[in-house]
Amino acid sequence: MPGQSIYVEQDEKFQGSSPQWWYEQFWHEARPSRIKRRRWIAGIGAVAGLLLSIRFGLMPVLTVPLGAAVAAGGDLLFVWWDHESTAVWRGKRRGEIRTGKLLRRALRRRGYNVLDGRAVPGEPSIDHLVIGPGGVWIVDNEAWGPDIYIARYGDRLFFDEKYGSAFAKGLTDAAAAMAERLSRESGIEVTVQPILAVHGGKLFTPHGPRGLVVAEGLALAYPRVVSRIILGTGEASYDEKDVELLTRTAARILRRVF
Repeated sequence: MPGQSIYVEQDEKFQGSSPQWWYEQFWHEARPSRIKRRRWIAGIGAVAGLLLSIRFGLMPVLTVPLGAAVAAGGDLLFVWWDHESTAVWRGKRRGEIRTGKLLRRALRRRGYNVLDGRAVPGEPSIDHLVIGPGGVWIVDNEAWGPDIYIARYGDRLFFDEKYGSAFAKGLTDAAAAMAERLSRESGIEVTVQPILAVHGGKLFTPHGPRGLVVAEGLALAYPRVVSRIILGTGEASYDEKDVELLTRTAARILRRVF
């Protein structure tokens, strides 16, 4: 193949077809080192249990294995969580399903309605439309690899070294189109705010709230943070009738895509 060395045999691990495939390969290959590290951590936990038994006069036969189990279990939980955070990117889960469940769990009891898979005819679809007392939001989902940094530098959005302006413009334009159509059809002045639920990747916010990047008119946040953004940034004062009217209007005029 062009670009390959004729002197160095190609490593099989680099013959996969996608970053996700490589990630899984490296994950499985690293299992022995994770087990070795967990044994060391369990040993440290056992020593901590012994010291606690000496300090407080407890029974070492209980504190030593308990300390080892707690330390090893904590490491196992951390490793599982780190791997699970890539599930959407690896295609093991659907981001829109996860985010939809989180939105309903946090917002429904506060008077918000969540419509999934809606689009203004002729415009790109969005995953979730949220309507409530504080206003209206569109929420979309995207997944990135675990090593991708998402950050704001100056006024620009970046995904690693790439500009995110075109990406942000797509969502802000969709929000504007949604606002114009809802305002015209319902008779209520509506401003729609766009949010991107980020699955995977690393949101880099050196001087801002953890897990949130705001750039070029778009808020980017981890799925569990999205509902807090909605509750904290609403500027409207819709009553129950307004929310019901906007929800019914949206269900009637917006094309359902899933």
